[in-house]
Amino acid sequence: MQELESLQNIFKNRIFKIPDYQRGYAWTTRQLKDFWEDVVNLPHDRFHYTGLLSLKKLNRQTWSSWNDEKWLIEDRGYKPFHIVDGQQRLTTFVIFIQVISELLKELPSNSENKEDDIYLGSFSLKAIKESYLVIEKPPQFIIKTYKFGYETDNPSFKFLKHRIFLERNSGSIQETFYTLNLENSKKFFKENLAEFYNEYGLSEIESLFKKLTQNLMFNVYEISDDFDVFVAFETMNNRGKKLSNLELLKNRLIYLTTLYEEDELKPDERTSLREKINDAWKEVYYQLGRNKKYPLNDDDFLVAHWIMYFQYSREKGDDYIRFLLEQKFTPQNIYAKTEVKVSSIQEFEEIKENEETDQEEVETNGNGEEKTVLRSKLTPKEIEDYVNSLKSAAVHWYNTNHPVNNPDLPEIERLWIDRLNRIGIIYFRPLVTVSYLSKMETVDRVGLFQAIERFIFVTFRLSRAFSTYRNSEFYRAARQLRNNELSIDTIIERLNERMNYCFYTPQESEETYFDYTYFQKFIEKKFKSGGGFYNWNGLRYFLYEYEMEKVRQRGSQKIDWKLFVKGEKDKISIEHIYPQTPDKKCWKESFREYKKQERHYFQGTLGNLLPLSQSINSSLQNDCFVNKKNPKYNDRKDKIRQGYSDGSHSEIEVSNYPDWNADTILERSIKLLEFMEKRWDLKFEDERSMAELLFLDFMYEEEIEETK
Repeated sequence: MQELESLQNIFKNRIFKIPDYQRGYAWTTRQLKDFWEDVVNLPHDRFHYTGLLSLKKLNRQTWSSWNDEKWLIEDRGYKPFHIVDGQQRLTTFVIFIQVISELLKELPSNSENKEDDIYLGSFSLKAIKESYLVIEKPPQFIIKTYKFGYETDNPSFKFLKHRIFLERNSGSIQETFYTLNLENSKKFFKENLAEFYNEYGLSEIESLFKKLTQNLMFNVYEISDDFDVFVAFETMNNRGKKLSNLELLKNRLIYLTTLYEEDELKPDERTSLREKINDAWKEVYYQLGRNKKYPLNDDDFLVAHWIMYFQYSREKGDDYIRFLLEQKFTPQNIYAKTEVKVSSIQEFEEIKENEETDQEEVETNGNGEEKTVLRSKLTPKEIEDYVNSLKSAAVHWYNTNHPVNNPDLPEIERLWIDRLNRIGIIYFRPLVTVSYLSKMETVDRVGLFQAIERFIFVTFRLSRAFSTYRNSEFYRAARQLRNNELSIDTIIERLNERMNYCFYTPQESEETYFDYTYFQKFIEKKFKSGGGFYNWNGLRYFLYEYEMEKVRQRGSQKIDWKLFVKGEKDKISIEHIYPQTPDKKCWKESFREYKKQERHYFQGTLGNLLPLSQSINSSLQNDCFVNKKNPKYNDRKDKIRQGYSDGSHSEIEVSNYPDWNADTILERSIKLLEFMEKRWDLKFEDERSMAELLFLDFMYEEEIEETK
């Protein structure tokens, strides 16, 4: 069995680089806590098996272009390695060491000392940094050589040097969710080490350092040249924190570039293709992690791009990644050859571009004759086209997820994409993203967004279609639009046609009306369960749109969507004006002539529900209407709820009613449905139909009885 090695021994005379096919730093708080507890709880005289460290020793051809590391390799005999497996643990280790070094330097007793005069036990700070972090080249000390890092074109390396190791003069630094993980890891260790030092003192920090460097043991395995390093990477990394499919795909594509024979992919082309893969993934990871508070899921993006780029099939589960890794981008598709006819002129043009011939050879070979050559079933050009498409789609994917205040989008497009996100864009994000990959004017794109938003509201929020209704058709439309096989006008026409079942035309009539049957049955079930319209999943979007219409008319937005939909325990942002628990005398007086079930309908119908500009404790909604209209104060004269009169535009509108009774509820309910007609281009047959949908049609029956 191979002898286990400590980190002290592993870092001796070695330089580590994380290769381009590797993912970034993926550990989060859960893994960091486990690592911290392992080190803290490890007895001083015990060793801890930390896992396998797989390394690939690099040849001169690979490291000869490394400027900052070359002197250590050539002059001091350091050996350069790629980390195939174990980079998450080694990254965590060097961040831990960096934080210990910063803690030492920041101690008041060391404020005037140089690094070689600062000690942790028998180790000087300078020796610690040179053993595990960075060595400066004498005598000028201009070159800083990091013993652990990434390939230089990886944005994580610049972040690691300047934000983690505190090298100065960073300039602009690109951040991704991988760099966010680096930042969070450092923050985690700074906080825990500070507490540990305050409680136990410097001697225990020394103990932690010794356990970290001498008691954590690795099984170090060097992968030989003839071993398939890429397959090893896929196999080994799936033992730890599982690789995402996007990470696996990057590794696979880079691996495939190594398999082409030289007559099909020349060395300079191989390097260029590999760089394009890395550039594409840098852009993708940047866009996915661009909003650090709300990073986007990489597999969601990959699925959507697959829908845009390849033929969508209605299968379940992970068929998209099976297609990519097991059918499309496979070694077999490179080894499998197909016959391709190439003219001698084409062949010569390729030679000419490489400057390997002269004019005399042109005249000899350029006769236009065709010959048959063997080419891989999966060509390098297909890989290039695919990764370039991923790269260009990434920024638009970000924009569709984060349109608000996005300077890359025109204001009208921001408005409609925000609406789509608020209503729930369901399966339309690939289509929306593709609209930015196709050349079209803003007016056409907005027309598509309007049609999608109307389709979602009418079909799913009102007519209660299943969430997968027509998804295959519009997934295919995304690809067809990208390939210029389908126009925006045709897609809009299809969206409108697919809503035909939501409307009806009565006999001997030219008018088309909204068929509210499905919606009414849905709301009836909600009334039986106690909520009525309050439990409709389109309510918040609908009331917010009504409110925003008032904002466009009057200005001054008063409801924040994020706060409006945020759930808070014991608080409400939509109030039942006539409360669900109407135990006060004022409510009993106003609705005493109605039966219990009728009062239930008044409480849960649309016009009795009011969006609040500030959420309130649910107990406050039982107040009488006259008290709700004005601010409420407690005994200490502190305001405990805002009044309708100085609330949202919808609240102000309601505050203008002198009383809140059955008639006002019906009146406001009809008003809201009239807004629905105008906003989503639908029409109810008459007010009686509206009242039926609102479950208030009994009021019309009572009027007829009174007339008799």
